[in-house]
Amino acid sequence: MKTTDRNFIIGGLVIAIIIAILAPFLASSNPDGLESAAESLGVPEFDAVIQSPLPDYAIPGMEDNPWGGVVALIGGTVLVLLVVLGLAKVLAKKKGNNQE
Repeated sequence: MKTTDRNFIIGGLVIAIIIAILAPFLASSNPDGLESAAESLGVPEFDAVIQSPLPDYAIPGMEDNPWGGVVALIGGTVLVLLVVLGLAKVLAKKKGNNQE
């Protein structure tokens, strides 16, 4: 991996983690547009078919603590980064094998 690529990835990760840390403190507790419209129309909420591993973007047991949301966001950010890097490596290998 080139140094410029590594610096770009590290810079992006730092920015994503800063956003993850600030997001729970900047988020509104008011419902979003879709949720607000559903509430005003009296649309009932249904149980999810598949339960979320992090309901309401918080680690179970830490829902009342804003740092629980921070930890969940940072964990999600790192998890997504690892999945994308893994896919990039697999696709790069596949592309390298096809050119030979």
